[in-house]
Amino acid sequence: MKKLLVILAFAMIGGVGVASAQTKNITLEDIWTRGTFRAKGVYGIRSMADGEHYCTMSRTGITKYSYAKGEKVEDVCLFNSPQMSKKAKPLPPMEDYEFSQDEQKILLSSGFEPIYRHSGVSDYYLYDVKEKTFTKLSVNGKQRLTTLSPDGTKVAFVRDNNLYWMDLGTLEEYAITTDGRLNEIIYGTTDWVYEEEFAITRGFQWSPDSKKIAYMRFDESKVKEYNMQMWGELYPEDYKYKYPKAGEDNSKVELWVYNVERNGTARCATTSQTWEYIPRFQWANENTLAYMLMNRLQNHMRIMTIEFEPTLVEKPIYDESCDTYVDVPDTWQFITVGKGKKTKEQMLITSEKDGYRHIYLYDMQGNLVNQVTKGEWEVCDVPGIDVNNQKIYYTSREHGAINKSLFMVNFDGSKKQCLNYKPNQMYNIYDGETRMYSYGDRSNGFVEGTYNATFSNGCKYYICTYSNANMPPIYTLHNSKGALVKVLENNSELQDKMFDYGTQHKTFGTFKTSKGTELNYYLITPSGFKVEEGVRAQQKYPVLIYVYGGPGNQQVTNSYGYSDYYWYHMLAQKGYIVMCFDGRGTGGRGADFKKQTYRNLGRMECEDAIEAARWLGQQSWANKDRIGIWGWSFGGYLSTLSILKGDDVFKTAIAVAPVMNWRYYDNIYTERFLALPQDNAKGYDDNSPLNFAERLKGNYLLIHGTGDDNVHFQNSAEMVEKLENAGKQFEFRIYPNKNHSIYDNTGRTRLNLYQLMTDFILRKL
Repeated sequence: MKKLLVILAFAMIGGVGVASAQTKNITLEDIWTRGTFRAKGVYGIRSMADGEHYCTMSRTGITKYSYAKGEKVEDVCLFNSPQMSKKAKPLPPMEDYEFSQDEQKILLSSGFEPIYRHSGVSDYYLYDVKEKTFTKLSVNGKQRLTTLSPDGTKVAFVRDNNLYWMDLGTLEEYAITTDGRLNEIIYGTTDWVYEEEFAITRGFQWSPDSKKIAYMRFDESKVKEYNMQMWGELYPEDYKYKYPKAGEDNSKVELWVYNVERNGTARCATTSQTWEYIPRFQWANENTLAYMLMNRLQNHMRIMTIEFEPTLVEKPIYDESCDTYVDVPDTWQFITVGKGKKTKEQMLITSEKDGYRHIYLYDMQGNLVNQVTKGEWEVCDVPGIDVNNQKIYYTSREHGAINKSLFMVNFDGSKKQCLNYKPNQMYNIYDGETRMYSYGDRSNGFVEGTYNATFSNGCKYYICTYSNANMPPIYTLHNSKGALVKVLENNSELQDKMFDYGTQHKTFGTFKTSKGTELNYYLITPSGFKVEEGVRAQQKYPVLIYVYGGPGNQQVTNSYGYSDYYWYHMLAQKGYIVMCFDGRGTGGRGADFKKQTYRNLGRMECEDAIEAARWLGQQSWANKDRIGIWGWSFGGYLSTLSILKGDDVFKTAIAVAPVMNWRYYDNIYTERFLALPQDNAKGYDDNSPLNFAERLKGNYLLIHGTGDDNVHFQNSAEMVEKLENAGKQFEFRIYPNKNHSIYDNTGRTRLNLYQLMTDFILRKL
């Protein structure tokens, strides 16, 4: 009987499955502490140089596999083998690894201690593959960003804001810089705002010939400090760090090159009044360094190159500007095309210059070679470039904004091929179980959902990770043409649990606002929920809207939702419908759709949230008097603004770690979308929740961590004061010392947080 129900549940593509009479109840402990719904994966995938083998990493070591068959070849490195433990102390758990170019040495990291959300310090070890020995490199203290030179004879790293290199033959350290100081001068890594908003932490790079190191220097001495008290001691510690808020001074950034052989340095670039930022740099070849410049408003970007030999030559090779803002390219890579004397260097870059993010090829003189992809859809990323066969592998929203598909195309844009699974491939993956045949809508003969890929060196093979809204990730090995070699992990046990707990109820749709804008949404509904067209529902359900809504972000995607997916299903088991929508300003639908919120952040997003609530109120299955909204970060800002401006439609709102005034947030993010506060005061103030506190009518829960280095606790503290002065009652919870994620490794903090929100929803919605 169970198998029959499973088949029925998965046969209804785009609809609601049939729940088992024995459906288990989901608990918060299942989600956050027991690991009941933890998905399996294939971790630490690294292609070997030959392109025929790859390695993965587990707790016990690093294992080598064959791409051709997907079978284990050997254990390359065992972290605590019986032979090794007799010679040395047991190693701590290893967290990441990197091969030397000749693959005879492996750099390993352990004991990561976070500094901010994306950076931290670690202990580093070098493993000799032939000798099977471990050598600790960080004997003088934990290091940051330790990286092997391409020839495998050296490493470079950051310690205490200075940049060093080490000779692996002698283990001697050499200081490249010496004047680095906390909250003043930084070498080889980035300041807080570059890390958070430009997604760059490693501020140095070896040249391909291992003779030079390009590195960044940040002078943040004039950047104002933010202070956080860290609780726990008799006298709390004051933690201060540099945080440039909107309209305030940035670090002065320089780009330098150090010559290892000559022990000399030269400055190559510096920020200025014209060019405020250097968001990216890389070696185009062993003699040429390339770097990006961007102005303060981030609406003008230029790429420069510097050739060092035989004479120093600097020139621009790319220039892009627009009326709103230019995104830092997701893909920016230099490639060598052709063979022998006919080789030529080109730059591959993604840009929205035609209205959608697409792939372009330029020569090194800045001339356009070819626009590789075209159409009213967006390229997401470029995981593989096969230079020898002149093919590019990319993912895109070509099958609709909610899907992410995998494609292959020639450099000249010809012979495009979709590499998504075909229905018969899905059938074969699961050994003939027809219930697996229906994962995703089969549009254009392909199974839709979300595809990501990791390619072998030379792009002869790739490992694909696929999921959809109601299916955890599966990992499959393919050849370059997309043919299946082997299923590496299908998470079938978790899929069976999902059936047992009745969690296949996430569906998609669209609704039109009063202004005619069509917006994507998904619903997670109680078991047995079904409304036929033209038939009035027998029951009206309360609805909780989840919203993020930030520029370029997408939440409505045909992909697996992990922990929140199960929390929403837990709420559905308690009789709630959960809705999520992507309003104006979100991603996946082109530059015009994304950038229409420019200089007026929050207005359209809030209007769309209110429109979503009004649309729900018109549905026969929704209780218009019991509509709530919740969000985190930008979503917390939007949920707060929505219950204030939409006081006639929202009964309840929850805001976690919200921005309350964009003047309080960092300048790179905020000025990109709102320009300078000195020039756009209305854009900053007209949609600040602080200015609408007196309009609160419904139930409001505000949550914030006092150690939030991203969205400062200051935001919620001021909102509390505004609400109190307006005579409003609300609920407020702080999490001492917790950062923007409000998380710890035990899961207990998240359990507490989600219990708090669940109880509030049950009481107030």
